[in-house]
Order: sequence, then structure tokens, then C-alpha cells
Amino acid sequence: MIKIINCNRNNYKKKLITLLEKRRSVKENVSKIVAKILKDIKKNGNKALLKYERKFSKNSNVISTKNEINKAIRKLDPQVRKSIDFAFNKISDFHKKQLNNQKNITYIDNLKNKLEYRNTSIQNLGIYCPQGLPTSLLMTATLARLAKVKNIVLATPKVNGKLNSAIMYVAKKTGIKSILNCGGAQAIAALTFIKKVHKIVGPSNKWGAEAKRQLSGKTIGTETAYAGESEICVIADKKTSINQILWSLLGQSEHSSGAQSILITKDEDVINKVRKEIPKALKNLPRKKIATKSIRNNCIMIKAKNDKNIIELVNDFIQPEHLEINCKNHRKYSKFIVNAGSIMCGENSAMVLTDMGVVGTNHILPTHSSVRYSSGLNINEFKKSISVVTLSKKGLEKIANHAITLTEEEGLRAHTQSVLSRIRRKQFGKRRDFNF
Repeated sequence: MIKIINCNRNNYKKKLITLLEKRRSVKENVSKIVAKILKDIKKNGNKALLKYERKFSKNSNVISTKNEINKAIRKLDPQVRKSIDFAFNKISDFHKKQLNNQKNITYIDNLKNKLEYRNTSIQNLGIYCPQGLPTSLLMTATLARLAKVKNIVLATPKVNGKLNSAIMYVAKKTGIKSILNCGGAQAIAALTFIKKVHKIVGPSNKWGAEAKRQLSGKTIGTETAYAGESEICVIADKKTSINQILWSLLGQSEHSSGAQSILITKDEDVINKVRKEIPKALKNLPRKKIATKSIRNNCIMIKAKNDKNIIELVNDFIQPEHLEINCKNHRKYSKFIVNAGSIMCGENSAMVLTDMGVVGTNHILPTHSSVRYSSGLNINEFKKSISVVTLSKKGLEKIANHAITLTEEEGLRAHTQSVLSRIRRKQFGKRRDFNF
């Protein structure tokens, strides 16, 4: 059920890599099915979308009326509404500070050339929100509004044929008016080919994540991170509460059967105690089947050799979405970690608090080791920058020499002619003969 790795054994790295890659790799049948769905919806639009919604979700209505949405919102528990409002404010407060890095740049050099770097927002954005997870919509839509995205389309599946009241409330709170009731790869396809958004953000299961992967960079933009199924890695020592370790691991596992939970410790007794408690804890979970499958397939417990080994495991192999360092002296690890989506330090810092948005940081984070080259969702994902150049006559003449030298070096004769068509050629008399 749970995989145990002892780093005192010679082959532990190979064993760990095999386990991690087995989960990270996209199965061929998933890739083929997703490609088929994308192609079909691109060609046949709403007709194909309804076909897949009926097949996978038994859903025959992908558009809800304003009345249906408001009716769902009225059913929302007032306490849930209050907590959503609290999380919205925390997320807004934290991410507003990122706008300080979004200032336009205007620079005039010594040749009176004007160089600008102008920030603008994504114009048409698609947001995918997994079923029953309003906090995921808070994490995307709140930032989109801060970034002043003009048009937002939400795709989110129904739960047992019904709209999720909390998700509808978040959509209304963040000003989203266009909503599709669909999920999986077909939702990503609908946002791309029917709604024609320019970019899609939001976490998803393996089907949605694979659809975004196939479309990214060619047809639409997506997050720089691979936002797939959830991951957590917990670093613990002999003084760490077994209960805290247990529920951090299971808290991630109940997200989906593809979620991964990993424990690293130097103390073998900690591993044995947690292993013993997991079966008992699983019995009482409402999402017992999902969590059990996740633990069975993707839970790894690692006995590390020393502190250096722990840091190496995290940075070079596991590279987790969430990292909990549940040790009193957490700084001895945290200051050396470079590959993690978020780091929670100390016993008070439970990952679940960032998951729910009540801290303010974003929970849409890189998975499948994409933390190596990407960051969690932030304001930059909703903005883009444009260089604007206005050259003076003197500026053109002063830089033309260098430009032509480089265009000729690269064998780009039309580039050379483009420069020469804008300047007085006599100034090149002291240079080489271009034989034009």
C-alpha cells in the first residue's frame, strides 16, 4: 500500500525516481482520448461539447440562466459566505502588493531614442474551477480582477446535476457573467474553441491538465506551471506531532485519487507510527474511497540519512507543490529549498490554511516537478508587456552601423536593406563596400 524508501540503501534514488515518474507520466490512452475530444469540439462546437458532457457527467445543460445562478446563491450557508468574503479580502490584500512590480517603464537614452515597456492585461481569459472547490475560483478570479482582465469566462462542472452555490457566489462576487457548466478536457476545449479565450488558468485533473498541455503555446496560453493533481511533502522529526503529519498527508490525498503525499524523516519510528494510524483515520473520511486510492498508489515514506540528504531529496527529486517543514528548527531546511511551490514553516503552518485562501497566498501551484522552472499563480499570469520604441533621426544614424554589421554577419540581407532605406548612405563611406 504505502511505499517505503530507506536512503541508507544503494538503490534508493533509482527506486524513488521510478515511483515519482510513474505518477508524473501521462498515460498514452489519456493523451489519445484528450486529443480526440479537442479535435471533435474544435470541429463541431456545442454539439460535441454536449455529447461529452452527457457521456462523462450525464449533463445536458451547459448554460444556466441568471435566475438559476441566483437561486443557487440564495441557498448558500451564511457562514460559508462569510468565510468566502474573509478569504477574498486576504487574497486581495496579498496580491495587490504584486501590482507594485507592474509599473510601466519609459526611458529616453542619450541619443533621444524613446524606449517604453508597457503593461497591459490579458483581454479574454478562461478560468477552470474543479467541482465543489470555490477557493480555487477565488485564487484565479480575484487576481484576474486585480489585473483588470476585460472578459472572463468560467468553466466548472455541476455536482450531481446541480450548480455549486459557493462557486456561483464567488463568480458573482468577482464579476464573472459568462459561465459554462462543464468539466474535464471538454471544458478546456470549449473555452478554447467555442469561447475563444486567449488564456486558460486554474487547476484540473489529469484530463484537463493534459488538454491544456496539448493546446498550450500553439492555440492558447496557460499558466507557466503545470497545475495538475495535488502534492504534498512533509518533513518531520521525532518531536513532530504524529497527528499533524497524518492529517497533512490525508488532507492532500482526499483531493483526488491522483494526489500524492510524501513523508521525509530521519526517524524510522515516525514512519511506523504514521503508517499504523493511516488505516484507522481513513475509515471515517467522507471521501474515503478517493483518499484510500491516493494513499495506495502515491504515498511514499522516506527515511533520510541526514539533513543534507533531506534537502537533496526535496530539491533534486520530489520538487513538491506543497512543502510542510514541521520541525522546530525549520530554517535549517527552508533556507536551502529552491524547488517547491510553497513552503509552510513550523507546526502552526498547516498547508490546508493556504488551500482555503484564508492566509492570502495562492494555492494554484506547480505540480509534476514543474516547480523547477515556474511559480505559483500570480498577477503576472494575467498581464503581458509590450515594448514600444520611438527612435530619433540621430539615434537611428548612430546605431545603424552596428545593426548592419550584425545583419551581414547573420546573412540577413533584407534586414540590412531595411536599415539602409531609412538613412543617408554616405555616412557608410568609411566602412566596407556592401556592393548593393
